[in-house]
Amino acid sequence: MSIQQNGGKDEIEEIPPPERPPSPPPHTTFAARGVHPPTFSAFKPRDYRITSTQAMNHVAWNCDGKKLAAVGIDKITRVWTPQKSMEPRSATMFTGGHIDEVDYVSWNPTHPDLFCTSSQRDRRIVFWDARQSKHVQQISLKFAPMYTNYSPDGRWLLCASSQHQMYTLTLDKTGEETKEQWRLSDKDPVTGTTAIFNHSGTGLVLTHISENVFRVLDFPSFEVRDHPAAHVGGCLAVALDPRGRYLATGGQDSIVNLFDLEDWICVRTITSCDYSISALSFSFDGEYIAIASGGNYIDICATETGAPLHRVPSLVAALTVCWHPSKHLLAYCGQTKAREGGPPSVAVVSLFGLVE
Repeated sequence: MSIQQNGGKDEIEEIPPPERPPSPPPHTTFAARGVHPPTFSAFKPRDYRITSTQAMNHVAWNCDGKKLAAVGIDKITRVWTPQKSMEPRSATMFTGGHIDEVDYVSWNPTHPDLFCTSSQRDRRIVFWDARQSKHVQQISLKFAPMYTNYSPDGRWLLCASSQHQMYTLTLDKTGEETKEQWRLSDKDPVTGTTAIFNHSGTGLVLTHISENVFRVLDFPSFEVRDHPAAHVGGCLAVALDPRGRYLATGGQDSIVNLFDLEDWICVRTITSCDYSISALSFSFDGEYIAIASGGNYIDICATETGAPLHRVPSLVAALTVCWHPSKHLLAYCGQTKAREGGPPSVAVVSLFGLVE
């Protein structure tokens, strides 16, 4: 297996520029608010191609932004330190926890070395400490986990099954145990495909791939507070503004909606994308939202106006996208398309922005 860095100029198809929306109110512009946006057009994507017949499914930054994890092509979890290198020899390989391909990785928001991985095929969630090679704990499940997300305090884990049931795991100790362990909680699952906690951990936003609404729930009671309409044909992606102002949702209708967190009213709509939305991510300062879709590009838009700022050309239709927790740096991943008479498809991990 090899990894190659490539600018990808000869492989990236011409992508149309995003349509510009009407001029926003003057008080919402960067100039009026004294914000100096990065010159995104000055950056070029850094693409790392991995020889594999599988796609790289998911990438994620740890809480201090010093590590980037990637999973999807095999049983291995790869963790890089991007400031040093993204070459294959520099990645730390975490193996032995899974017996089949790993689908998803989530970092604990309270510790830069703790993370978990999940696999739908072997039906396991495995917990790791990046300071040691062997896994810390392994949980076998009766369902196929396809998505995980930690609570802000790192003591709960949401886990969605391939049947779109949302389960919870909790970190505690019972009986005479001296060490806390993760275990499946006794809470009944609720229907959902993805879910995120609010910043205090007292509530959830739950989406479903075939529902045109998202649900706002109290946690841990799962009591439904609201269910605003969001999309035609299903809500696929969701992200929470780190400033606590907006919730972003993306759907099969290729639209991104921004909802006010006080009244759950849609205050802004972004229509720059041409394909169904795959993933959303807010920058650390909340000023920018990155949008991955079925197109071979990542759109970066202004949160306060919805205006498209830059369209990042990509080798792949990215399956996920995530901003660095303290820099204007994006990570995304996927798989190139095989062309007749051309090279075979390869897995790709890409960075865009200022790495140093």
